[in-house]
Amino acid sequence: MAETTLPSAPVGPVSTRRERTGWYFYDWAMSAFSTTVVTVFLGPFLTSVTKVAAGCGLGADGCDGHVYPLGVRVAAGSYFPYLVSLSVLLTVFVLPVVGAVADRSPRRKRLLAVFAFVGAGATVAMALVTGGRYLLGGVLFVVANIAFGAAVVVYNSFLPQLGGPDDRDGISSRGWALGYLGGGLLLAVNLVVVNSFSDGTAQRTLDLARWSIVSAGVWWAVFTVVPLAWLRERPSVAAVAGGGHVLVDGFRQLGRTVREMRAYPLTLFFLLAFLVYNDGIQTVIALASQYGTEELRLGQSTLIVTILLVQFLAFGGALTLGALAKRIGAWKTVLLSLVLWTAVILAAFRLPAEAPVPFMVLGAGIGLVLGGSQALSRSLFSQMIPAGREGEYYGFYEISDKGTSWLGPLAFGVVFQLTSSYRVGLVSLLVFFVVGFVLLAAVPVRRAIVAAGNVPPRVL
Repeated sequence: MAETTLPSAPVGPVSTRRERTGWYFYDWAMSAFSTTVVTVFLGPFLTSVTKVAAGCGLGADGCDGHVYPLGVRVAAGSYFPYLVSLSVLLTVFVLPVVGAVADRSPRRKRLLAVFAFVGAGATVAMALVTGGRYLLGGVLFVVANIAFGAAVVVYNSFLPQLGGPDDRDGISSRGWALGYLGGGLLLAVNLVVVNSFSDGTAQRTLDLARWSIVSAGVWWAVFTVVPLAWLRERPSVAAVAGGGHVLVDGFRQLGRTVREMRAYPLTLFFLLAFLVYNDGIQTVIALASQYGTEELRLGQSTLIVTILLVQFLAFGGALTLGALAKRIGAWKTVLLSLVLWTAVILAAFRLPAEAPVPFMVLGAGIGLVLGGSQALSRSLFSQMIPAGREGEYYGFYEISDKGTSWLGPLAFGVVFQLTSSYRVGLVSLLVFFVVGFVLLAAVPVRRAIVAAGNVPPRVL
């Protein structure tokens, strides 16, 4: 069936350079939490605190102690992974509601401020997690992680209001690029401080990790002031009409949206494709360090340098793929990025052990393709959202981004258990990129955009 060819997209909503820069700066602000807290410091820090609570000596190896949060027996080493799973589960229920409320609220910036400052405040409060206060640390992390996801939903919902169909790929790519730069900069500073002031004792290492986590909360809060000052409120028609309590109306609208989403099957089809290939991306990010230490037998210094390399090259990668999308379209560029991800997996399978340079080169490749594939997926989805429903649909998008991130690690873990090989486990992730490519290639993107009531960009 031939697709309808429409004229070029008209000029989108007017936004000033100052306003777009303010939007970019929230990515700069929040990325410190992803890199410094979640990726590097919090897991080892909270696990050490939990081991102390379980009766193990600080820095002791092979601790088999247990803690009992809410009376449940939990191995000290399993506490942090369980917290991650709990926060993801709660996020699945929270984010669509946040999106619905954002669409009904005439003061979307206020919502962004609430969630950002709650998340940043919980992160700063990690300064109180001393001794064996594992429960306090767990509660603060869950609150911070949920607030982080909720703020991202509100933040993403501004994107369709900042530019027309032909502008969003570039806007999204610049925001993502600045986020990688900001997150990488603070992480680099923290790693320099840790290496400079560590005396080799477990207590000093723990203290430095704690204050590195706190610095990310301060960074997040301070730079959130920029988007709050420079973004403009652009309330939807429903928000302007008002007439009821925002939270109650948000729940009612969410119920209607869930029922009405069947009217946009192509948008749901895109979400399915995104869920599959993004899960592969998230798994590679999450397990790269484990693969480097366990299979390739690389040292901690190599892993740290590679993490920083990924962060800073992702800045350039997001801008490069954003520029490519302007020429060939976001859809084709994301498909190309999935081919490159497949090449990354195959190259990782062939990496020699105890060879830092090839691992760093592979990290550089990941950095170049990482930011662009994520940024362009976000902007492409913005084209398929019915007007006035940005928050709700980005709530479901964020669930697809974060709420199902257990599928890839599960596949990796099962394959490793059957084969005792991290290399084979890594190759199992090819399924996510190949299937995701096939599903995304099958999405009639232009028809999906038209079905949502929007005008497609000139190139897809």
